[in-house]
This record gives sequence, structure tokens and C-alpha cells, in this order.
Amino acid sequence: MVRIILHIAVLGSLSLMLAACSGPEEAAPLWEHVKITDLAPSGGTEQPRLLETANFNVYIFEIPAANIAVLDNIRRLLYTKPLQFNDYNAFCGNSFSAGFGQLQSWDNIAELLSDAGGRKTETVSLLIAEPQANDLTVVGLDKEQTVFYVSSGGPMEGATIGPGSIVLRIEAEKIPGSRGICKVTAVPVFLPPTSSLIPELAAREKSREFVFDSAGFGLKMAPGDFVFLSTEKYISRQITLGSLFFSIPGRLPMVRAYLFVCTRINY
Repeated sequence: MVRIILHIAVLGSLSLMLAACSGPEEAAPLWEHVKITDLAPSGGTEQPRLLETANFNVYIFEIPAANIAVLDNIRRLLYTKPLQFNDYNAFCGNSFSAGFGQLQSWDNIAELLSDAGGRKTETVSLLIAEPQANDLTVVGLDKEQTVFYVSSGGPMEGATIGPGSIVLRIEAEKIPGSRGICKVTAVPVFLPPTSSLIPELAAREKSREFVFDSAGFGLKMAPGDFVFLSTEKYISRQITLGSLFFSIPGRLPMVRAYLFVCTRINY
């Protein structure tokens, strides 16, 4: 993961947008002080031409579960047509939801999140060199457990996994004959806890990975495009793929949402 100049600019602007409003009553809404151009791709130093990469910023939000209805309002501002799902019914059955948007729709989404008490908890910068992939860690499993998920075709199944981590594996692939655009795929994967440099051990660890292929999706992206990944419901018991991805139980239950912004493509 490589931090880039855009990461600093957007981090500051999003922090302002989603900070709690505790100022004087006459103060203007926070999102009025942030322009869409603050999220725009940076025109900074070019990546070396020999390094073919796609750059993304991932913003992770937490929203009070009591206000989960705001996600329905956000979904109405986004589009599913650009997305290609490995199995749409299974994707929804796992309580996953994804929508595509562009910079001009961000201000409205930021306002909805702010009004619902949403806050940004983490920002991750990803630099993906074609044809490699990067893993975004979602949650750690400290012991073996059975995780239930809807598989392709519809039945609920259980995968016994852990300890380790559940990640979202993101891969960017250049499209022959097209510049400034790439094909992005994302799929949840369980990873064992360690990685070995010894080929034999590394192959053994690789075999312990578990890919939740039915919850995968893909799309074509250009700089300024984003995907908003969220859930359709809060699930308190941490035994399903969807609950581990999106639900945070506790005294004040929360739900997670993920904003994936494409910031640069050097293909």
C-alpha cells in the first residue's frame, strides 16, 4: 500500500465532511466548505512509465445501526448497471450491496452520511501493479469458526476457517487498446495468519485460503469513479460473511461501509 498526494488532500476533506457538528448554530454545514474538486484525481508527479499501476483510495465509514436506513437513500443516488456480479442473487443473499458513482454525486452522499451520524474511521491507499492484486483487511479471526454464506446457486453453506483474516481481494487489469481505464474485480477471501518465504510452505498456506466467490463483483473504472460497498441489514451475530464484513455489535451497534475511489491509472 502506497500513500500518494491525493490521499492527504482527500483525508483532510472527508474528515471535515463527517466530523460531528458541534459549532455555533450560524455555522454553515461542513460539506459546503468541501468542493467536489477536493476528491478529484491529483495531477501530481507521474508514476514511472515502466510501472503500470492503478491507484485507489479506500475510505471506511461507521454508521449507527439505528440509522441504517440512510444506506437505502445512498443507494438511490448510485447505479448498479456498470457492475458485473459473479452471482447477483448470492451477492444480495450475503447482505452485500454495491453501487457505482462519480465525483459529482459525492456531496449528496457525504451530506447523508453526516446527517446519519456516520464517521470515517480509516483511509487506505492501494497501488496495484498489473497483473497483481492487493488485499484490504476487513476483520481478523482469532480462532477457528464456521462462517455461513450463500454460495452460487443459492444454498447456505458453512466454511470452517480461522484463525486468520477475512480480506477483500482487489485486482486491477488493463484493458487492451484502452488508456486511462481498467477492469477491477473484488472478492472476499479468508487468509491464514502468516506468509512464508519458503516456496513449499507458501504453497501450503495458499491452499488454506478460502475464496467466497459468490460475493465477488467487477467493473470498469477510470479516475474519479467510485464504488460504495455496504450492507442491506445489520446482523448482530458474527457468524455470517455479511455480518463479519459490515456489522459491529456492541453497546452502540454500528455498520461499516466502504468507499473505493479510483485516483490514477498509469496504463
